Amino acid sequence: MAAEVLARAGVRVELYDAMPSLGRKFLLAGVGGMNITHSEPKDAFVGRYGERQREVAALLQDFDADALRAWIHDLGIDTFVGTSGRVFPTDMKAAPLLRAWL
Repeated sequence: MAAEVLARAGVRVELYDAMPSLGRKFLLAGVGGMNITHSEPKDAFVGRYGERQREVAALLQDFDADALRAWIHDLGIDTFVGTSGRVFPTDMKAAPLLRAWL
């Protein structure tokens, strides 16, 4: 995401990956269905982190689950909330999200 921010600011960015293609590990993570985040309220989500919830809350202050979904929607990928409360891309695949991001 840092590369994306820099590129939008006009900086020439080159991406490298130890895998044979960019984002291969991202694709592997999405094999069983690309679980993006949870839809629960922020306090409940942060509460899952026990002793570290204060640190996690600070990290999520500027980019929380709603911001993540908005970013994905800006890439042209629709999402939905499953019965588990988890958020997925509508087609349940990581590849379209990765292509849109790259």
